[in-house]
Order: sequence, then structure tokens, then C-alpha cells
Amino acid sequence: MENENNVLCLCGVIETEPVLDHEVFGEQFYRMDLSVPRLSGAHDLLPVTVSERLMNSQVTPGVRLCISGQLRSYNKVVAGAGRLLLTAFAQKLLAPDEAENPNLIQLTGAICKPPAFRTTPFGREIADLMLAVNRAFGKSDYIPCIAWGRTARYAAGLNVGDRLKVQGRFQSRDYQKQMPDGTVMNRTAYEVSLSRLTCVSDQPVSHEEAHPADQPPIA
Repeated sequence: MENENNVLCLCGVIETEPVLDHEVFGEQFYRMDLSVPRLSGAHDLLPVTVSERLMNSQVTPGVRLCISGQLRSYNKVVAGAGRLLLTAFAQKLLAPDEAENPNLIQLTGAICKPPAFRTTPFGREIADLMLAVNRAFGKSDYIPCIAWGRTARYAAGLNVGDRLKVQGRFQSRDYQKQMPDGTVMNRTAYEVSLSRLTCVSDQPVSHEEAHPADQPPIA
């Protein structure tokens, strides 16, 4: 594995036509959206980046695609403002029977901003984390993560610099943002929904150990 700090496996149906996204040292990279199922029957629509080296005639809309790779972050100016964007970066195409879980990510990194703990109007406890994950050549990816219930309460007590090992799924979430002029814009957030979190030398905390009422929605 090229980087065990950042391991991602996704399997779903290609929803959009691959389009040229960027080029690095003469190598072209294409971007598309992958519809990845949840246990509930709902789907996450997730951005995927694939090198021209991996592209073939089967990488077209409506075709099932399974990849292994990493979750990458990059900054892009959108509507005049800088935004942190995520993409599933394919390093290998898999046969469908190679993917035991259609959406699984494992990350090792350090907390790079204070955790934000909150409670929803329905009483659900949530903690937002930003994880800095080292990449080759001195680069890092900044991955937003969300924890729930008991795991959220545990994460709320962590500090900037704490090193974590986490496991979860890459997910999309639609939301509305009110702009300064009062208008409302529909946006999509991408994040890692955590199912397991381990801090250095601590015992892991998982949803399976929590009370069912603490479980996050899977739809």
C-alpha cells in the first residue's frame, strides 16, 4: 500500500461522464461522480478522480466502478471564496468481488483545529474534527470528519495535535447556506462519518459499543 495513513475503497455506479479535471507532468486526470450505496438503500454521490492510465472503455456512466486509493483534499476558489474540496483519488481499479465493503476509509493523522461539539434539535450529539493526514513529498490532506453519540463525546475532549486512527465512510451531505444578502444556496458537504476512533494508547471507541440511541442516521 502506497500510504497506509490514508486507505480508501469505494464501489458504486458512475453517474456522470468523466471530464478532464487537470494535468500533472503531462498526465491527465479525469473527474466523475460515483453513486455509492448505504445500508439504508440511500446513496452518496461522491467525486472520484482517475488518471488516464487507469481509464478504459468501461469507465462510462451506468457502469459499476470499484477503486482503491486515497481521500485527497485541495483548495479551490468557488464564487470568489476559497473552499476545501475532497475527492476520492483512484490508485487502482478493483474487480467488484475484491471490494468487501463498498465504502470504507481508514485514516491516521493529527487533529489540526479544536473539535467542535454540538447537539442537534433532536438531541443527537455530534463532534466535528479536522484531521491532517500526511502524504508523500511533505504534503498533507485535510480531512473533515464527523463523530456521533458516545464517540462524539469522547472526541470533544481531544486536543489539537492528538494523533488518531479512524475508520468510517466517505459521505455526501446536502445542506442550505444563508448568504450575506439573505439568499439561501443549496450546497453539498463531503466528510468522513466515523464508526471507529482510536487516540494514541487509548482503547478504541466504536458505535457498536454505544447505546443504539447514539447511532448516527444511515440515510
